[in-house]
Amino acid sequence: MTRTQHPLELLAPAKNADFGIEAIRHGADAVYIGGPAFGARYGAGNTIEDIARLCEFAHRFRAKVFVALNTILRDDELEEARQLAWKIYEAGADALIIQDMGLLEVELPPIQLHASTQTDNRNPAKVRFLEDAGFSQVVLAREMTIKEVEKVAAETTLALEYFVHGALCVAYSGQCFISHAHTGRSANRGECSQACRLPYTLIDDKGKTITENQHLLSMKDNNQTQNMLELARAGVSSFKIEGRLKDLSYVKNITAHYRQLLDEIIAENPEFTRASSGTSTFTFAPQPEKTFNRGYTDYFANERQDDIGAFDSPAFVGELIGEVVEIGDGWFTVNAEKPFNNGDGICFYDAHGDVVGVRINRAEGTRLFPVEIPAELTEGTTLFRNRDQEFERALEKDSAERRVAVQPMFAETENGFSLTLTDEDGVSVAVDLVHGKEIAQNAERATNTLKDSLAKFGNTMFTAQPVELKLSQPWFLPVGALNALRREATEKLEAERLATHPRPPRAAPAANPVPYPQDELTYLGNVFNAKARHFYEKHGVSLIADAYEANQEKGMVSLMITRHCLRYSFNLCPKEVKHLKPDPMTLVNGSEKLILKFDCKACEMHVIGKMKKGVTLNLGTVRPTAACG
Repeated sequence: MTRTQHPLELLAPAKNADFGIEAIRHGADAVYIGGPAFGARYGAGNTIEDIARLCEFAHRFRAKVFVALNTILRDDELEEARQLAWKIYEAGADALIIQDMGLLEVELPPIQLHASTQTDNRNPAKVRFLEDAGFSQVVLAREMTIKEVEKVAAETTLALEYFVHGALCVAYSGQCFISHAHTGRSANRGECSQACRLPYTLIDDKGKTITENQHLLSMKDNNQTQNMLELARAGVSSFKIEGRLKDLSYVKNITAHYRQLLDEIIAENPEFTRASSGTSTFTFAPQPEKTFNRGYTDYFANERQDDIGAFDSPAFVGELIGEVVEIGDGWFTVNAEKPFNNGDGICFYDAHGDVVGVRINRAEGTRLFPVEIPAELTEGTTLFRNRDQEFERALEKDSAERRVAVQPMFAETENGFSLTLTDEDGVSVAVDLVHGKEIAQNAERATNTLKDSLAKFGNTMFTAQPVELKLSQPWFLPVGALNALRREATEKLEAERLATHPRPPRAAPAANPVPYPQDELTYLGNVFNAKARHFYEKHGVSLIADAYEANQEKGMVSLMITRHCLRYSFNLCPKEVKHLKPDPMTLVNGSEKLILKFDCKACEMHVIGKMKKGVTLNLGTVRPTAACG
């Protein structure tokens, strides 16, 4: 389908309202946040009042707020979720991010719907169906290549959302059940136990150990810095940063980084526009390598590649800084070129491959005085810095401001004067000043006073363009009167911007239910309530199994489906080495064993297992976990 000029939206995470406000200050066009319940991030819930506060701030900049309501729901939770959706709408939110199709069978408010990545969106047919079902935006699977995104974009007018930074789930989102099988904590219900970050031993079909005690299902972190323009040209509209559980310095640093990248793209490519208003300026230089990451990868954006896994450790190791040269009494020296600061955190791998951290109490050039020298530290040890104290302190302060450009115009009226403010979005307000006209004795000084007073927007959200004067001659006006006039106009403009925020409408579904791309759904369809079942039946699905969380799957099944392939990682891929066969392998963690089966046609790996005895679904109210959006 033909796409005209479209805005590029930078979508940032908000652990809470304050984090969301900082994300917007640092350049986000939209933020996504969890509500009081039913969000796929345990520990990231927020009150309706906080969501309202965030919306009010965001809408001043034409930025949007998306609220995650993206878990699967029991029948007895649907009514509570429906009521919550209305409260979120009334708080001013611009969209709901959902996974459970049962919500489409209840009376939702007229709020835009976004399909969570948990709905497993990785082909044109699925995305086109979601458009016909009434969604406006869809979060694409992280595993999709740029070419695959292009194919989807050609078949839909939906806004396409793509993760560009942060933690990577190794499984296709919505297709991982290991947590529930082993602990009763469901990733589809926001309580993933993150089994993918555990160490495993890999054994082939003949019992030979391929590797031991490595984090074989742990991925490096996503970083699409080099692919932003290609993603935009492929049809991505929304560039999503993962991290609703990350700290504030991460949100500030990473949001500012991608804001600068998108601004460069927009400046150089007229087919793209900004998705919100204002310009952000920063007191620091964004550096993604300074904040938490497990090493970076662009994953499958440019097809399958080596070295996407963080096999050595799921911890943040940081930037390479050098090697230990000498160890003394309470100190050691490093052959590093970069300076150190008191309070820096450094780390190294010990003989067992574990990460050992060291806090620097005092730095004197390359001689470092740690709180304690670990026994494992020896001369020649390679060191990494995982906390740059100076950089972190810069981010602890106010580190950005965002201003909307406004054009002041001061003119004469019959009874005095008027000030009109018109902002960069075309929102305009006028305020009259009833005042006598007194000819200025010093015309130049009077004109300069007018322009200076009317351009002083101080700590407001505005920055002034050159003041336009429409006067028959220079008039004298007291500075106090001008300041009061400007303040009144500024307050009126802020209120008008809020009142005219273009809240996106709910998209209408197709007049008649369109067929779902499949006529059968296994447990992989995540159907957990009668409303969801009715939705799929209405769309032509004839056989519908219960969600895995219903505990009906008693035998060995795929607990995880992933594009990550351990045969490929260890040069055992039958497509690469012709004499090899895709024989099963086994992952072992303590007494836990998982069978790996390889679907070479689909180029996927299935992690096979079964429900542990005694495991039941955690029936507590769903609360907002790892990388789900």
